[in-house]
Amino acid sequence: MTLDLRQLRYFVAVAEEGHITRAAERLGMAQPPLSQQIKALEDRLGLRLFHRRARGVELTEAGAALLEEARIILARLEQAERAALSAARGEQGQLRVGVAPTAPFHPFVPRVIRTFREAFPGVTVTLDECLSRQAVESLREARLDVAFVRAEIEDAELTLHRMIREPMVVALPAAHPLADGGGTPRPLADFAQDAFIAFARVEGPGMFDATAAACLKAGFSPRIGQEAPRITSTLGLVAAGLGIALVPDSMRRVQMDGVAYLELREEDRPAVPLHLATRRGLGSPAMRNFVDLVRKAAREGTREGAAPP
Repeated sequence: MTLDLRQLRYFVAVAEEGHITRAAERLGMAQPPLSQQIKALEDRLGLRLFHRRARGVELTEAGAALLEEARIILARLEQAERAALSAARGEQGQLRVGVAPTAPFHPFVPRVIRTFREAFPGVTVTLDECLSRQAVESLREARLDVAFVRAEIEDAELTLHRMIREPMVVALPAAHPLADGGGTPRPLADFAQDAFIAFARVEGPGMFDATAAACLKAGFSPRIGQEAPRITSTLGLVAAGLGIALVPDSMRRVQMDGVAYLELREEDRPAVPLHLATRRGLGSPAMRNFVDLVRKAAREGTREGAAPP
């Protein structure tokens, strides 16, 4: 036997009002159809739910037991409806975000994630540090919803939302002859004889490609020393005196013993992208809300000069 939810609502209204006419007014219906529905519910259950009195109705013991459970059922139904609507609006659910190792140091990334969490507290946000190739694979396999990447990804299965191009600076050993340059930008050719630390050339080619292109433009091919899998290990190798590296300007926030940062002349200064990648298609409502928020923040930042194009 399956109870009719409409009849349950009618039953709860009559029980709470203690009077069929008042319950009918509350429900916005006529009294005879309501009486018929209550009678149909009693017939379905095979028991009496109300004692009919001169001044109204009174619950039987069976009716009192049903009322308690009916309220729970209807409350859960309302909760389910709210949850479904909330999920459809992207106000609940999960968002899995891939983040390039250097991305969190740019203030844009933690700011938009914080803003999203404040706007959609019902969405669980998880972060996964990954390089470009890992991000592409995870997006394709639906293990990530979005990813902040440092490369100009071209993939038929993905959409790249272009946001920011960030200038790069030289990270060099503190003992390097040019480390104490007094803040004067230098030409990139001054570093033609230095060994360059390659940053995750295979897994995350964005910064390596930007470095190589800038060096070639300056008239030399970079002499690659060691390769580092993460930005922290890159700076560690620089601090150990094993070479120099071109890193995003926001990495200057990382103060490490033995590492100095130096600006390049504007004409020699390369830039590395910071973009948002997603799978093609609609995606989840939470993902769409995040993409909209990030793109809006990037546009506003560009107008304010905070996120150079």
